[in-house]
Amino acid sequence: MREPLRRIFDVVVSGIALVLSSPIMLAALVAIRLESHGHPIYRQRRVGKDGVEFDVLKLRTMVSGAERMGAGLAVNEGDTRITRVGALLRRTSLDELPNLINVLRGEMSIIGPRPTVPVQVAQYTPRQRGRLAMKPGITGWAQVNGRASLPWPERIELDIWYVEHRSLALDLKILWLTVRMLVTGHGLYKGETGGWVDPS
Repeated sequence: MREPLRRIFDVVVSGIALVLSSPIMLAALVAIRLESHGHPIYRQRRVGKDGVEFDVLKLRTMVSGAERMGAGLAVNEGDTRITRVGALLRRTSLDELPNLINVLRGEMSIIGPRPTVPVQVAQYTPRQRGRLAMKPGITGWAQVNGRASLPWPERIELDIWYVEHRSLALDLKILWLTVRMLVTGHGLYKGETGGWVDPS
């Protein structure tokens, strides 16, 4: 898909998705605020296309200031910083709904490698930096092929493969698989362990 067409696709899909999901997002915002103090929207610095950093937006799933407590940026098994509402949002991937705003801003795309934190990118090999050749996405090839259940190096390889083989047909396949996962719930559970504070 050519970049101008991809941008039109991103704007149309994210705009429609925001309108349709607004009641769910509003309910989640209220639930987060009622359960714990702090802003219900969580911002975290991530690395986008060509290494440009931006703030990714997510619904907060942990107590406010979690990155300064316990294991810091790491999320461990049985992490007590995850709230009850947050655990539900993670299981259903609803915590990522504000990513749609990042798409409208042009910082992200609907489909592409998930954006990662700078400390991860600093560890990339020259080959792995190929993952940064396009905008990060809300969903992608790694997400529909195992997601966080896969070892991190394997997820990077799937993302690099996508960058090298992306096409309209592949994007439509990823979109269809993502919708199927949302409808059936199969493959959605990201778990509450491993990775970073509010990991993707």
